Amino acid sequence: MTNHSAYPEGELLLRTSPMPSDTNANGDIFGGWIMSQMDIAGGMMAIEITGGRAVTIAVDAMKFIKPVRVGDVVCCYGQVTRIGNTSVTIRLEVWVKPGFLEIKLDKENVFSMVTEASYTYVAVDHEGRKRLFPKPETPAP
Repeated sequence: MTNHSAYPEGELLLRTSPMPSDTNANGDIFGGWIMSQMDIAGGMMAIEITGGRAVTIAVDAMKFIKPVRVGDVVCCYGQVTRIGNTSVTIRLEVWVKPGFLEIKLDKENVFSMVTEASYTYVAVDHEGRKRLFPKPETPAP
């Protein structure tokens, strides 16, 4: 994990709001739901980069910094950290904006990081075998 800044890093990939069915026994949003949203967001970016089907092969360590509640606005940001011949690694951050009622009650805690992790995806063909993909062109300086 990196020392996170006061603002999200990367491109906004996904924005959603958890529902009561996404809670654990304590009433907080289940960590697995957050991980799933991150995987959906990173997977979409991986598909764009690899030009086709890509599957998750690894997730590095993850630490949850604060709980997420029903009605919060969950934002997932991502940036590519490594592109190989058959795989791509994307650093993902989840930031939360409190739901409308919470903003009225606590104006100081408007936007904060919940967790971060690097997800690695491998490009696969229609039979599920890893495949090479052309690396995206780097814009000239």
